[in-house]
Amino acid sequence: MKKENIKILLVDDEPDIVEIIRFNLERVGYQISTAYNGVEAIKVAEKEIPHLIILDIMMPGIDGIETCERLRQDSKFNDTVIMFLSARGEDYSYVAAFEAGADDYTTKPIKPKVLVSKVKGLLRRFKDVESTDTLLEFPNLRIDREKYKVTLNGEELSIPRKEFELFFLLASKPGKVFKREKIMDKIWGSDVVVGDRTIDVHIRKLREKLGDHWFKTIKGVGYTFVQPEN
Repeated sequence: MKKENIKILLVDDEPDIVEIIRFNLERVGYQISTAYNGVEAIKVAEKEIPHLIILDIMMPGIDGIETCERLRQDSKFNDTVIMFLSARGEDYSYVAAFEAGADDYTTKPIKPKVLVSKVKGLLRRFKDVESTDTLLEFPNLRIDREKYKVTLNGEELSIPRKEFELFFLLASKPGKVFKREKIMDKIWGSDVVVGDRTIDVHIRKLREKLGDHWFKTIKGVGYTFVQPEN
């Protein structure tokens, strides 16, 4: 999809910040809409159905966390990427944002060029490959879902089926934080009762085989796959 067809909604109660971000994103070709509080953000989002929403946390009325929760309850926004951009850097703010359904959390201040680069990465990252791709390739890593084969640095690894399914799920959307409940449902199914430590054990085994750097733990939320730099 071309940049000029990508719609981004900026939500912040500080007009100066909105205008700075708007200027820098429009300059590289994105369509930008704006809102200055949560209620307005939901109305604009329902009208525009943006590809990406950039949310502040501290806003009058309903804050960014509640705004995100309400958006995630609407199936129209299943494919919308939600990124928090906030001055709050506490761990509990990160956890609350991801539990509300955020895909990314970035703290202020951030240089405009860095923000633009991050937006490009998020939009590229969250294209829907989960249901269509059977082959994922990264530098020195190849994951073939049809053959249940993982090749790292030219060497084929022996990975049990459930470990493979977990690995493929995380790698299908690099950088996306998959919550524990989502992983449980996708890999083991809602009808299967397994212990809460099951995911941790499978991640530990994958780290032992592939290396720790491929995975990141988001404390209290879930896990994400870290895509290597090209």
